[in-house]
Amino acid sequence: MGSMDYIQTIVKLLFWIIEGIGCMMIFKKCNVESKWAFVPVAREYYLSRCADREKDGRKYAILVGLEIILRIPFEFSPQDSMQKGIIAIFVLIIVLTEYLYKLRIFYGLCMVFEKRKRWMFAWFFVESITAVIWGRSDKFMPKKLVEKIDLDAGARLSGAKAESIEKGLTVNINERTTIDFFKRKYLLKDIHLNIPEGHMVLLLGGSGAGKTTFVNAVTGYEKADASILLNNNDIYTQYSRMKYDVGFVPQLDLMRGNDTVLRTLSDAATLRLPSGVSLAKRKKRVNDVLEEFGLAAIRNSLVEKLSGGQRKRLSIAMEFISDPSLFILDEPDSGLDGVVARGLFEKLRSIADTGKIVVVITHTPDRVIDLFDDVIVLAKDASRTGRLAYYGPVKEAYDFFGKDSMEDILLSINQKEEGGEGRADEFVEKYADAMAEAERKAG
Repeated sequence: MGSMDYIQTIVKLLFWIIEGIGCMMIFKKCNVESKWAFVPVAREYYLSRCADREKDGRKYAILVGLEIILRIPFEFSPQDSMQKGIIAIFVLIIVLTEYLYKLRIFYGLCMVFEKRKRWMFAWFFVESITAVIWGRSDKFMPKKLVEKIDLDAGARLSGAKAESIEKGLTVNINERTTIDFFKRKYLLKDIHLNIPEGHMVLLLGGSGAGKTTFVNAVTGYEKADASILLNNNDIYTQYSRMKYDVGFVPQLDLMRGNDTVLRTLSDAATLRLPSGVSLAKRKKRVNDVLEEFGLAAIRNSLVEKLSGGQRKRLSIAMEFISDPSLFILDEPDSGLDGVVARGLFEKLRSIADTGKIVVVITHTPDRVIDLFDDVIVLAKDASRTGRLAYYGPVKEAYDFFGKDSMEDILLSINQKEEGGEGRADEFVEKYADAMAEAERKAG
C-alpha cells in the first residue's frame, strides 16, 4: 500500500468519525442510544429508525454488511484475479442499491425533522458534514421520537409454576427471546399451565400476542427457556422420540395437487411413522385413517379435485397418521363456510373425546365455542411481550373478562392502536393473582 493509499484511508476514517459524531448527536435527539453511532451497520439501521423508515433500514443495513464482507477479499485478492473482478461487480450492484435506500432514508429524515427536501442532496453528497450540522443545531429537532420499549415494563411476573401431570400436557415457559436487529426482544414470558388429556382447547390472542411462538415452543420446533412435558415425558430432551406424539397442522397445506388422496396419506405415513413400523402396519394405519376421516370413498381422487372441506380433512389426516397424543391446528376452518367448519370441529371434538389433547387456533371461535373445554388467552403486555391473560374453562372466561363472547374478550386485551381496549396488563395480573390465591388455598 502506497502513501496515497494511506492518506485516502486516513481521510475516509476521519470522515467516518465525523459522521459518527453527528449521528451520535442526532440519535440523542431521536431517543436512540448514542453508542450505536460508532458501530458499522448498526449506525445505518438506527439512522433509518430516526427517519421513521425502519423497514428500509433493515434492508439498507443488510446491504452495508454485505458490502463490508465482500470488500475484505476484494482488498486482499491479487490485482489481476478474476475473483476480484466478480466481487467488484457484486459490490457495485450492492452500492447502487444502497443509494436507493439512502435516498428513501434521507427523505424520511427531512419529513421527521420537517425540513425542505433539498436537504436530501446535502445528506447524499456530504453526509458527514450534514450529520454534524443536524446534530449540533437546535434548529433541527425531530417531530417524532423513536419508540423505546422498556423490557422491564408490562405486567408483573406471576411467580407460578405448573405442577407436572401424569396424563396430559404441562407447560412451564419462563421466557422466549430473540435478537432482532441489535435489540433483545421478549416474545413470550411467564406462561404456566396444565392441559389434561381429553380436552379440546381454544388458543386465543390478537396479532403479535405470541400464538405461533407458543405453539413452536410447545412442539419443540423452536425451543424456549422452558419445560414442556407430555404425559411426563420431556419433549425437549426426548425430541427424537416425542416428535411422533405431537401433531401440528399448519394453516396452509403442502399437498401436491396431482397426487391421489391415498398416495398423499401413504407418503405422510412414511414420513410421520417411526422407521421401525412394518409395511403391513403402515398400510393398515393409512386405511384406518381414511375411514376415520371419511376419505375412503375418494381415496383414488386427485387432491386438486377435492372440495375445501375434503382437502382440510386430508391435511388433518396427514398429521393424525402418527396417532399423536397432542394435536395442534392453526386455523383449520380457514376458507370454509359455517356448516363445513362446524362438521370439522365436531370431528376434532370426537378426537379429543378419545383421550387426545386438541389445541386449536381460529379467528371465528364463537360459532363453535360450545365444542371447547378450555381457552388459553395470550395478550401483549406493555413491553409487547406475549403473556398469559387467562387459562381455564370457557364458561368461567366470560365472567373473568366480563364479556359475552370470545370476540369481545379479544377486543378487551388488544392494544388501543389495534382498536382494542388496551387492558392486557390488567388481565395478566388479575389472572396471576387468581392463580396465587388458588395455590394459597390448595397449600
